[in-house]
Amino acid sequence: MSGFTFKQFKVEHDQCAMKVSTDGILLGAWVKLNGAKSLLDIGTGTGLLALMCKQREPILNITAVEVDEAAYKQAQQNIAKSPWPTITLAHTSIQAFKQSTSFDVVISNPPYFNNSLKGDNDARNTARHTDGLSFNELIDAYMRLSHEHSCFNVILPSTEAGLFIELAKQNGLYLNAHCQVKTTPSKVFSRSLMRFSTLKTVPEQSQLCIRDEQNNYSHEYIALCKAFYLKM
Repeated sequence: MSGFTFKQFKVEHDQCAMKVSTDGILLGAWVKLNGAKSLLDIGTGTGLLALMCKQREPILNITAVEVDEAAYKQAQQNIAKSPWPTITLAHTSIQAFKQSTSFDVVISNPPYFNNSLKGDNDARNTARHTDGLSFNELIDAYMRLSHEHSCFNVILPSTEAGLFIELAKQNGLYLNAHCQVKTTPSKVFSRSLMRFSTLKTVPEQSQLCIRDEQNNYSHEYIALCKAFYLKM
């Protein structure tokens, strides 16, 4: 399978269980980076999120963590061939990852299937199912690697988002921003972009529709993602 060419970098994904997806592009474009100096990408896969964030804020010190060996090697290649080869890549689980300094921003497009049927591809199962990284473990990792002014950004299907919001609250994290996403005007909301922190605020609520009635990219999606898409 050929890679995905963006305006400033290319992402090969033939060796990764999880390919470049709209979910990842949405999160990389949406995450709030203002004033941040350091960022941690949990489960980087192809390296997409790390590369998108580096394009947006070149001064960011970015560390990306990936447990799967094939995905790690592909992310390594994608980063090396990009304009930002200084992105730090760690081949380890986030549960085992250690760093003495805290991150200003943490971002993740995490596995979210809890009890669904699995296929024959072990790497894809690991990337898609929470067996290897549960929501609680993901929240624990954020709490361990952040400081009081950090923020945590994730994208999840709408059903799982409700569960994640509740688990976050139980761990002292509050929802600060929530963007509900649908693919077309006639569809129901299917994804939630969310930002959390230890600061309790009234959440910023917004909505995004990816395509319009003519099945073209909507004006709001173009405004969010035009810095990345080659033909946008």
